[in-house]
Amino acid sequence: MSKSLLKSENVTHYVNAVIVRETELLERLRQETSRLPEAVMQITPDQGAFLSMQVRLIRATHAIEIGTFTGYSALCIAGAMGPEGKLIACDISEEWTGIARRYWKQAGVAERIDLRLAPAIATLNKLLESGNAERFDFAFIDADKPAYEDYFNRIMPLLRPGGLIVMDNSLGDSDHFDRPGYDPATCPMHAFNMKLRDDPRVEAMIATVGAGMMLVRKK
Repeated sequence: MSKSLLKSENVTHYVNAVIVRETELLERLRQETSRLPEAVMQITPDQGAFLSMQVRLIRATHAIEIGTFTGYSALCIAGAMGPEGKLIACDISEEWTGIARRYWKQAGVAERIDLRLAPAIATLNKLLESGNAERFDFAFIDADKPAYEDYFNRIMPLLRPGGLIVMDNSLGDSDHFDRPGYDPATCPMHAFNMKLRDDPRVEAMIATVGAGMMLVRKK
């Protein structure tokens, strides 16, 4: 499961197990994913709830996800959009998304999710080329971190004014911040975070949920 900025195990348990109303299906998916070697890539229950809340707040009906893994975040996003919603989920793994498909079907949201098994950059380019400028309300990026800026630059023209992009792991390995003499500028995400802060097209802030979730609102 993804790292959390919460240092207290009791607080982490309270937030994820007491406050968050994780469905039985989401819990089963999380437990199955926890047995994979790559389980650290899975978002936490509070992150899933956070995504669902953002989707509902902006009343999103068209969304994009970069990095689907076993489908937990997609399930949260698609469920929050309601039956009229459509999520384009981008990933390259048949194995991981095979797990996702099973749970999407059980949840009754499979028809809302358009899984594109291809490099995400290619999928985003095709969406723009096919006349989808400013069509999308929401995007979630949780894939290879060095490509975040490329994903952001391609999603921006697809996003409507007032639309929202959420990016996971915006603080990198946050444990480094507590080391004596640590320079935040060495954080792998720092340069990109600063670009977002200073980009006049957007408003940006980091929510201290999970390992840091960057929220970017297009003006």
